[in-house]
Amino acid sequence: MKFGTKTIHAGQEADPSTGAIMTPIYQTSTYKQASPGDFKGYEYSRTGNPTRTALENNLASLENGKYGLCFGSGLASIDAIIKLLKPGDEVISTNDLYGGTYRIFNSIFETYGIKFHFVGMEETSKIEELINNNTKMLWAETPTNPMLNIIDIESLGEISKNHNLIFVVDNTFATPYLQRPLDLGANIVMHSLTKYMGGHSDVVMGAAICKDDELAQKLYHIQNSCGAVPGPMDSFLVLRGIKTLHLRMQRHCENGKEIAHFLKNHPKVDKVFWPGFESHHNHEIAKKQMEDFGGMVSFTLVGNKLEQALKLVSNTHYFTLAESLGGVESLIGHPASMTHAAIPKLEREKTGVIDTLIRLSVGVEDVEDLVSDLEKALNLI
Repeated sequence: MKFGTKTIHAGQEADPSTGAIMTPIYQTSTYKQASPGDFKGYEYSRTGNPTRTALENNLASLENGKYGLCFGSGLASIDAIIKLLKPGDEVISTNDLYGGTYRIFNSIFETYGIKFHFVGMEETSKIEELINNNTKMLWAETPTNPMLNIIDIESLGEISKNHNLIFVVDNTFATPYLQRPLDLGANIVMHSLTKYMGGHSDVVMGAAICKDDELAQKLYHIQNSCGAVPGPMDSFLVLRGIKTLHLRMQRHCENGKEIAHFLKNHPKVDKVFWPGFESHHNHEIAKKQMEDFGGMVSFTLVGNKLEQALKLVSNTHYFTLAESLGGVESLIGHPASMTHAAIPKLEREKTGVIDTLIRLSVGVEDVEDLVSDLEKALNLI
C-alpha cells in the first residue's frame, strides 16, 4: 500500500453494524460484558476505545511500525516514553529541541534521578564520548526545533544498537510523509499529533510508535496505568486530518521553499535556517533521509535588534502570531519568548535561539499572499 493510500485506508474499515465509511466516534466510557471478563475487545475506554484504536493502527502503518499508542498531548507521549527509565539512568538528547521537552526533562524527570545530557547531534562523534554504563536512551529531533538542524538518524541508530540503547526520534516536524525513522534504526517514533498530523489546529494529542513487542507492552502498561489518553472525538479529528496529510505536506514543502528563498534574498534578513539550502550544514543528510525539506523556516534580521523582531512578528496578517505549528494556516513565532522560554537564556543562545530569531510555520495558502505579507512586515522595520 502506497503512502497516500495508507493515510486514507490504513487501520480503518467500514463500520460492521451500519456500513459507515468514516470511523464512528465511540463516545462511551465503558462496554457491556456478557459475563465477567467476557467482552468484545473493549472493557473501559482508558484501556482502549475503537476510535482511538483505528487511529493508533493508522499511525503504526504510516511509520512502518507495528504498534501505535496515542496520548493526551505530545508532552504526555514524552512523559510515557521517559517512564521506561528508572532513577540513575541517563539520556543523551539533542541540545536544540522543543522547549517543552527540555522543561519536562529538566524540571520533572531530573528530580526523579534521571540525568540528561544535551549535545549538538549534528556531529555523531560527540555522542559516543558521553555514553557510559548508565546511558539508556538517545533522544533526537530532526529537523530540530527551531534551528532546523538535521541529525543523521541512521548513524544514531547504529550507535544505539551497538550500545543497546533505546533510540527515540521526535518526528513532529517531518511527519512520516517526509521521513520514517523506524526504517533508519530508531526504536520509538514520537509525534505531537497536534501539529502536521492533525493539521488543522483543532486538537491536542501525542503518539508513540514502535516495532518491538517488549517496548510496546511496556508503553501500553504505562498508557493504561497513567491514563493520559485522548478522547474519541479528538481521535476522530486526527484520523480525519491524516487523510489529507500527503496533500498538505506537499503544499507545505512547496510554500516553505518559496518563503526560504524569498527571505534569503531580502536585504533586511541576516540568516535563514532551512535544510533545503545546499549551504545547510547537513543538507546532504537531509536529502538522504527525507523526501523533501518541510514547511518550517527560521531566520534572523540584519542588526539583530530585539525590538525589530518583536515589531515584525506583531505586524503580519496571514502569518498569525501564535504558539504551535503545522496547521493549514501560516503561523509566526518568537521562540525566545514563546515556545522556548522555558530554556535558560544562556543555554538557548548556545544553540542559536537568540532574542532576534523568528520561526515560521508556512501554511498552505497561496504563496504570493504569504510573500507579500512578509514583505510588508519587513518594510516596517
